[in-house]
Amino acid sequence: MSRERIEAEARFVTDRMLGTLTRYLRFMGYDTKSANALAEGNEKEDTLLLDISRRENRILLTRDRELARRGGDRAIWIASEDVLQQVRQLVEGGFVRPEIRMSRCSLCNSLLRPARRHEIAGAAYAPRDNPNLIFFWCPPCRKLYWMGSHGEELGRRFGEIRGEDGA
Repeated sequence: MSRERIEAEARFVTDRMLGTLTRYLRFMGYDTKSANALAEGNEKEDTLLLDISRRENRILLTRDRELARRGGDRAIWIASEDVLQQVRQLVEGGFVRPEIRMSRCSLCNSLLRPARRHEIAGAAYAPRDNPNLIFFWCPPCRKLYWMGSHGEELGRRFGEIRGEDGA
């Protein structure tokens, strides 16, 4: 399978230690389930994550070496605690392309759709001073997204990972 095909089709499940990476993967458009969505305290959570990985054809991302070992070729041990290094590891492994796609909710993983006028108007937190912004909506979360300064900064950091100088 080519690197581009892996990048386009990659689906992930993450352990509880990778919450920020989970959100970043969703910003990049990758279908990413998180252990944080599971009920806490399940002593068999690792086994459940391995089962989700196998059953749903997802790559398990974990900071737990033993869990990664148990997952074999369906799991990746994430070496760094730094989220940008985590992204870099996945880029260098050919699993993701670091660019913001604004196609998934960073909270629930649902697909976003273009926002409707009443949804934008009803979001008190939406910026009103830039008519060029494009807004997206997550129906389950009822959350509005747009490419603001936070997204632009994340995009710049992803550019650095791609080897762009940002100038």
